[in-house]
Amino acid sequence: MNQDTKHPTTVYLGARDIARIVRRKGLGACIADVARRIERDFLRWNDFDKSARVACHSEAGVIELMPIADARDYAFKYVNGHPRNTLDGLPTVMAFGVLADVATGVPRLLSELTILTAIRTAAMSALAARKLARAQSRSMAIIGNGAQSEFQAIAFRDLVGIRELRLFDVDTAATAKLAANLVGQGLKVTVCTSTADAVRGADIVTTLTADKQLATIITPAMIEPGMHLNAVGGDCPGKTEIDRGVLEGAAVFVEYEPQSRIEGEIQQMAADFEVTEFWRVLAGERPGRTSAAQVTVFDSVGFALEDFSALHFARDAAAELDIGSIIELVPRSADPKNLFGALGIEAPAGAAREVPAPAGANLAHFG
Repeated sequence: MNQDTKHPTTVYLGARDIARIVRRKGLGACIADVARRIERDFLRWNDFDKSARVACHSEAGVIELMPIADARDYAFKYVNGHPRNTLDGLPTVMAFGVLADVATGVPRLLSELTILTAIRTAAMSALAARKLARAQSRSMAIIGNGAQSEFQAIAFRDLVGIRELRLFDVDTAATAKLAANLVGQGLKVTVCTSTADAVRGADIVTTLTADKQLATIITPAMIEPGMHLNAVGGDCPGKTEIDRGVLEGAAVFVEYEPQSRIEGEIQQMAADFEVTEFWRVLAGERPGRTSAAQVTVFDSVGFALEDFSALHFARDAAAELDIGSIIELVPRSADPKNLFGALGIEAPAGAAREVPAPAGANLAHFG
């Protein structure tokens, strides 16, 4: 790809482009690269202009915009969450994103983010577990076996060392799909008959359910000393997975507290319920796990900084592998003040092309 430097142009990466990048690099390598970028960006937390995402809710689901910027790059993601979409053959989550220059506002990258969101969510989950789960954790329960589940399994295998998965979903077809996709991936897979059965004895519990309701998928009776809970599915107001009693007995970590208070598991809790932003753990400002028996919860709702990291991964990988195309999102014009001219409208035949004189000009004498 050779970008035109004279006129503003944009690199476009569609779903097939991202899939090509993943096939060329390998899914595990892509997740690991995004995890490294997320950690690096979280360690410069104060460099970013941050805000909670902007959401439009309906009975069917939610559509959100997630903006963030540092001094050089602005990024945003458009993403939806519609749990009943699968009944119509549509994904529950669909997303795209943009990287733009802060100095000029020129959009430099337009990319699909449905696949990339799955990658960055799994990368973020595994990064958090490396700091919060017990060392030598080897077994994980996955409750909710939909579109995100394979990505979580690969991420935890490669970045955390998980070797055994215990699966449960109320949709048995989803579990069968996950188990089939994990054949040959070096993981021992056990299909379980209930959430309690799957959770029993697991070092880590990942929840990935989609229903938009105040659910209690995980209850205090299921919790064992030393467990780490990776709570991913509760990600909007009125949607939870973890009983508040579990949160009361655990150390809870979040991405961006103002956003998590609105839409995370901690929306159930009082405003002064203590949580720790995960970047502080990475920076050494706050401890992560403090004992082998401690129960830890990563209340993951997804934050725009993770998409910022993922978009930069996509941009760099596309350049490295020469994948993608150049599009014109910005009209091409020789005169940036003449936007009308970019339309290419010709004057009617015989029309006068007089240019009016500036106001106040003296036209009385022509000599």
